[in-house]
Amino acid sequence: MSTPVSTAGTAGAIGGAGDALLEVTGLTKHFPITRGIIFRQKVGAVQAVDQVDFSVAPGQTLGLVGESGCGKTTTGRLLTRLLEPTGGRIMFEGRDITHLSMGKMRPLRRDIQMIFQDPYSSLNPRHTVGGIVGAPLRLQKVKTEKGIKATVQELLELVGLNPEHYNRYPHEFSGGQRQRIGIARTLALRPKLIVADEPVSALDVSIQAQVINLLEDLQNELGLTYVVIAHDLSVVRHISDHVAVMYLGKIVELAGRDQLYAAPRHPYTVALMSAVPVPAPVRVDGRRQRRERIRLSGDVPSPLNPPPACRFHTRCWKAQEVCRTQEPPLTELIPGHRVACHFPENTAASAE
Repeated sequence: MSTPVSTAGTAGAIGGAGDALLEVTGLTKHFPITRGIIFRQKVGAVQAVDQVDFSVAPGQTLGLVGESGCGKTTTGRLLTRLLEPTGGRIMFEGRDITHLSMGKMRPLRRDIQMIFQDPYSSLNPRHTVGGIVGAPLRLQKVKTEKGIKATVQELLELVGLNPEHYNRYPHEFSGGQRQRIGIARTLALRPKLIVADEPVSALDVSIQAQVINLLEDLQNELGLTYVVIAHDLSVVRHISDHVAVMYLGKIVELAGRDQLYAAPRHPYTVALMSAVPVPAPVRVDGRRQRRERIRLSGDVPSPLNPPPACRFHTRCWKAQEVCRTQEPPLTELIPGHRVACHFPENTAASAE
């Protein structure tokens, strides 16, 4: 984990944008809301993603975390160009792919792939495993030395499935096996970047660790770069090199994994961390030390009409007048740790 993830396009960026496989600057996606049947008029917009900046170096994993509705999945679909960005820029290997047409994006599909959340709905129930995993090879007209069937069987074996199950259908497999089929399909074109959208959230807890370990093994073996979208902070801590915390369409904290989990700076991140179960609490003077649980008041505001300035101020216990009038920039408080907060937490730890 020597090459860090940085905030792109800002002074003193960590790691340097020149080292990045993926560089995102000011990425924005607003979904328009219209009214009327014949003469449709725009009356508003859902600000799903708003001015997001980050970059990912080759071979690294960026974890993207936050509550449901914060814009994580939309960000992932923007990175893979399944959605058209409203604004900003996406650079992949130094090439601007922000507004490439479908025809020009087609060759790049070999390098940018996605693992979807639900392993069953993402697989066509009418197709066999061989047809599903081999589809990218046929669509991209990739010629293999051993033929498509032998290549697909090698991919199945690579992800821990029996190659002899080539002619079986998705309903004949368990949830964990179906996710492995989806991973095999993703690997068919040997991509450089994989966006994994909640890859284990639909699986049993007993299976989640197996799939996460598989993703790590594949990354080490094939040199893959991941953007992992998740709400489970334990999963993110296990697999990520760096973590970006999103709230209501914006990144509020971006840091290395160890830095973030040791001393989270943004109040929202602190609240998220307080909800993570501790398997073996430290005992002090023979007593079990309890972690203080921070309960946020209210619900997440609507992205249709987000709060002004700091979007978290309506739920933050540290909010003051400046939080309601001035938006805090994503600032590097200590090397490698960026926070968008006027009154960050754990500042004493950085001063020591």
